[in-house]
Amino acid sequence: MPDTDPEITLGETLPQTALPSDITAAFLPGPGVHIHPTALIERGVVLGRGSSVWDNVHIRHDTIIGDECIIGEKTYIAYGVRIGNRCKINSFVYICTAVTLDDGVMVSAGTIFTNDRFPRATTPDLSKLRTSDPDEHTRPTRVREGATIGAGCVIGNDLTIGRFAMIGMGAVVTHSIPDFVLAVGNPAVPVGAVCRCGQLLLRHPAGQAPHHQALGCCSCGRQYEYRMGQVVERLTTRAAN
Repeated sequence: MPDTDPEITLGETLPQTALPSDITAAFLPGPGVHIHPTALIERGVVLGRGSSVWDNVHIRHDTIIGDECIIGEKTYIAYGVRIGNRCKINSFVYICTAVTLDDGVMVSAGTIFTNDRFPRATTPDLSKLRTSDPDEHTRPTRVREGATIGAGCVIGNDLTIGRFAMIGMGAVVTHSIPDFVLAVGNPAVPVGAVCRCGQLLLRHPAGQAPHHQALGCCSCGRQYEYRMGQVVERLTTRAAN
């Protein structure tokens, strides 16, 4: 593929051995990847084995997507994004540069990530457009393994959403959210604790987590406790998948 054409579209499930050499030079799909014919995949993208990219998705250059991921229709993923294994990204999601999703993350429809707290279109004298390339103002966001982000959320930057945390639909996340926490609202605040399996463990008044309390999941049997206001998984837990 010539260097002047940075994009490529495919429309079938492709084993690695069936890919022409010019396509593999443009981007690197693993075995069994499905790419809808209307999807746009730029150079340097890595797609893990068994991942699916649906209609009108645009994935920018140098993004890495792990195994068995689903990228829903009309989603945009900017350049240099890192997405782990078995992530589900629903329709109409915007993921900008400097975002990292760990394994098993779910991002529901209509979610928007951000990476600049004080954005401007131009220089102060309005004479020149500012570049969209990362600079000293670009701030990272990390979503830890197993976390869920509900539909229609706006995710700020320079923050972390913790392991198996759950962000309620329509929330605006402006600060980091701890592990196993349910957070809702604008701005999002902790209102409860959730299990790995997604079951609600406890609901409490906004921002008033218990200092110490044992918790058990009625669905899968896993055990947790609040320690100093933080939800901690008890390592002796034995539970089904």
